[in-house]
Amino acid sequence: MELGNQTVLSNFILLGFSASKDIQPFLFLAFLTVYLMSIVCNLLIIGVAYWDQKLHGPMYFFICIFSFLEICYTSVTMPRLLIDLLSNDKIIPIQFCVVQFYFLFVFGSTENFLLSSMAYDRYVAICNPLRYNSIMTHRACVFLVLGSWSIAFVSVFFLVLLISRLTFCQPAVINHFFCDLPPLLKLSCEDTFLEEIIVFLFACSIILTSLLLTIVSYVFILSTILKIPSTKGRKKAFSTCASHFSVVTILYGTVIFIYVRPSVSYPMNVNKVMAVFNTVVTPLLNPLIYCLRNKEVKEALRKVMNTRRSRIDGIAYYSKSIRL
Repeated sequence: MELGNQTVLSNFILLGFSASKDIQPFLFLAFLTVYLMSIVCNLLIIGVAYWDQKLHGPMYFFICIFSFLEICYTSVTMPRLLIDLLSNDKIIPIQFCVVQFYFLFVFGSTENFLLSSMAYDRYVAICNPLRYNSIMTHRACVFLVLGSWSIAFVSVFFLVLLISRLTFCQPAVINHFFCDLPPLLKLSCEDTFLEEIIVFLFACSIILTSLLLTIVSYVFILSTILKIPSTKGRKKAFSTCASHFSVVTILYGTVIFIYVRPSVSYPMNVNKVMAVFNTVVTPLLNPLIYCLRNKEVKEALRKVMNTRRSRIDGIAYYSKSIRL
């Protein structure tokens, strides 16, 4: 199809990582290893929280949902990246590109809202502990999770409508390993100044609003912790927030760098490196943070390992008795 002197596209080419063919197998193994570890670690968090009755509270309900979101988030981009590293055919249809972009932003936006809900949960636990069980009921937790999903699905849908109105022209190469907004806008045949403003405002409204809610919660949390007279009490109260605060710092640090700034500030290759950290590394770091910095999760993991070891020893002993 012709538009003036330009050809309107129906497919894109994902440039991905333009390394030599000798290096690509090593990149494939590295990304595959990290991806599988992310899936296993997040599933382990969900499994341990389900297995241990002590981890059936609101905080771990949110952590399980967050781990599920991390699995979904990294799975939107990683399978396609792994295929591209093995194949020379890097063509991706526009329709698939838009679908990938949609679900990536849905899962990412939901994570932002969920982190705000988790911060609110910690606020209630520390600042209003006597009413915690009456406020953070199972119904309230489900409402917060469903609200996070619903707002993300609806708001990102308007971005898809905005992008679907554009026509895309040569060159058909996306300098990225997935269909992100900045490179998509650069391929448009039209002036996208208005679309860039709308996308920037969208990113600010989703990311900064959820971050602001999280910061407000932590201001009240820190204010309450500092009023605790004993050092041991302050340390115990802060430890319940340490893991969540670490995840918030990592996640918002990367997404703000990528999306909440003018698109011309940094080269696309810098965005690509940050996107690797955001979509590949972070989903692995988050479950490790919750395991290493959360005493209750570590104790639950020990119970699981001890139970499994006891079962294996019991089976071995039973098999040995039968042979004798």
